[in-house]
Amino acid sequence: MSIRKVLLPLSNTAAGESALATGLLIGRIWGAHVVALHVRVDARDVAPLAGEGLSGAMIEEMMAATEKESGERATSVRALFDRAVAEHRFSLAEPTGHQSATASFATAVGREEDLLAQQARLADLTVVPHPEASADAASTDALHAVLFDSGRPVLLAPGRPPSVLGQRICVAWNGTAESASAVTAALPWLQRAEAVRILSSEGYQRRGPSAEELVPYLALHGIAAELGTIRPVGGVVGAGLLAAAEEFSADLLAMGAYSHSRLRQLILGGVTRHVLENARLPILMNR
Repeated sequence: MSIRKVLLPLSNTAAGESALATGLLIGRIWGAHVVALHVRVDARDVAPLAGEGLSGAMIEEMMAATEKESGERATSVRALFDRAVAEHRFSLAEPTGHQSATASFATAVGREEDLLAQQARLADLTVVPHPEASADAASTDALHAVLFDSGRPVLLAPGRPPSVLGQRICVAWNGTAESASAVTAALPWLQRAEAVRILSSEGYQRRGPSAEELVPYLALHGIAAELGTIRPVGGVVGAGLLAAAEEFSADLLAMGAYSHSRLRQLILGGVTRHVLENARLPILMNR
């Protein structure tokens, strides 16, 4: 098992820089092809949002302004991509069957969530930029588009690009189908890792196999894993999970996403929401 294609949505320069560096690092590790995808807003979508009471001329003016702003953003994002590729010494090329680190830039016009979910279905991994500090991580459209509509794993890039990735990995396990999917997505990484620790706790466990049962399963894949315990911090399991990963000096955390409904997570909070909003290391998610 290996990672051969990495998809990276780039929507702005502020959030995209770290994600781009993370995506290129993954491309270098795996000799994979990295596709940076920038989705431009369709100016025609502005008209229905303009509402009633606006003249045709005013709507056309709004569409023209949207098109201009979209073009400027696309130029800025492309410049960011070109700088990063040059800095990381990637060759610009279309995907090939050879195991070499390459990159390409693509643009599309439409709704980013729809197009991203569709393109992610033919990528081994999608690297999503971390939301800005002022944004609500639980409402990240790009992340949710991949998680809920692609059937593929997503990696949430940290706010600062990592120097290493996948050497020391923590796996959050609670016996759910979501955590099982996360383990499957993480297998290529786990097989390359220097150290692997499974993190679990009674308060986090759901109906399903225990962490102790996961150990021999991973051994069948040639992975030696040790067991660790999540101790809630201030009564918050998500905080305990991140603390346990930090204690292990993990450079990657693999976990299932939204074992409770997304609505419940948004209203009451939960492990997924806490991790999204507070993680400083790359998070590999699947559901």
